[in-house]
This record gives sequence, C-alpha cells and structure tokens, in this order.
Amino acid sequence: MNDCIAIIPARGGSKRIPRKNIKKFCGKPMIYYSINNAINSKCFKRIIVSTDDEAIAKISSKIGAEILFKRPKNLSTDKALTRDVVNHTINFLDKLGEKFKYVCLIYPTAPLIQKKKLIEGFKIIKSNKFDFVFTVTEYHYPIQRAFKIDKFKNVKMLYPQYRYTMSNNLEKIYHDAGQFYFGKKESFLNYKPTFGKKSFPMILPKSLVQDIDDIDDWKIAENLFKTLYETKKNN
Repeated sequence: MNDCIAIIPARGGSKRIPRKNIKKFCGKPMIYYSINNAINSKCFKRIIVSTDDEAIAKISSKIGAEILFKRPKNLSTDKALTRDVVNHTINFLDKLGEKFKYVCLIYPTAPLIQKKKLIEGFKIIKSNKFDFVFTVTEYHYPIQRAFKIDKFKNVKMLYPQYRYTMSNNLEKIYHDAGQFYFGKKESFLNYKPTFGKKSFPMILPKSLVQDIDDIDDWKIAENLFKTLYETKKNN
C-alpha cells in the first residue's frame, strides 16, 4: 500500500466564479478531474476532500473521495492559509492512528491535471532528495518586457534595461502551475518553504496549465481541455 495521502481543499465560498469547485466544466463538476486523476494514478492510500460545504462533500464522495470531517469555520475564510488546511487534515489523520510518510496537496480547480504527472511527482518525492515536488510552467510572455500603466495612462517598463533585448536572449522565467504539491509529511507540518532549496520543480508545457480566476480563464481552460481530449482520442 502506498504511504501517501492526497488532500484536496475545496471550500464553498468563491466570489469571482460562484460555486467554482463544483461548477460544470466540460460536462463534469470541476473537482471531478482532480479526484478522478488522483484515483487513477493509484499513488494514494486515501484521497480526502477538506470542505465546509455539504454540496461539495456530497459530490466529492460520489466521485470517490473521502469526507472525514466538516472543515472548521476558521479554516474556511478567504484569509485561511492552504498550509493550515492541509496540516489540519494531517493532524486529524494522526489522531486516527493513520500511518503515512508523504502528502500531496491537489487543488480542486486543476482540470488539466494528468495522472501520469502525479505518478512522476510521486516517484520523485519518494527519492527522499526533496522536501517538496511541485508543478511549474513558463510565463506565456517574457516578464522582462512587462510594464505598468498609471492612472494617467502613462506607461513605464519595469525592466527598461531589457527594452531592446531580443526575446530569445531573455532568461526563461517560471511560475507555479497550481496543480499539485507532493511533500514529506514533516515538511508540511514544519512549515518548510514550498519553493525552497530542497524543492523540485516539474516543468509542464504551457498547454497543460491555466489559472482559473474569472470567466475568461474558464473559457480558455475549457478550450485547452477539449484540445487535449481530442489529441488523446486521436492517438
């Protein structure tokens, strides 16, 4: 039996996209993709959804995840830290006498997640060389060319020294892909930095990553998902 637990934090409140965690995405509740890929990866002895919402709990349970408790109110606010939510679940399992060495935090809003990447991440964390293994992707546009616009519509480059540098000569910069984070149990509990010296970044292609904060993001993600699905079907 694998000694890894998957924890999916999915609170009920979502202001920009109401009910985002269970809103239908390409025909299925958004959280379905995280739970289903976690199940199919066969990496986890338990897949637990931490939620304060009865509808999310019911849907998650039907898909195949476990609901062990109702998340406390103090961990269900906009200001609650994800690390605290994860550690609450770890401590809950410890009290039950559950034995496990690794934890995987999986976000419920990651429909482009793939089971093969979960398997890859699990193999890396089991090497015991790292505290965390997480997904990243390259920025779509060189951030060295970024600029800001003030209230008077004046434009100012953040890095004017790169104004005339060719794009292919600029250093590649990456950001968190927001899909999953494998870590040693102690690394979570001891609040070790996720993006630290002992962290391993799994680089994903930009076509497999889309942050979903508003309806435009949602539409882009659905198009990416449909393209990915069609590619798999044709292969």
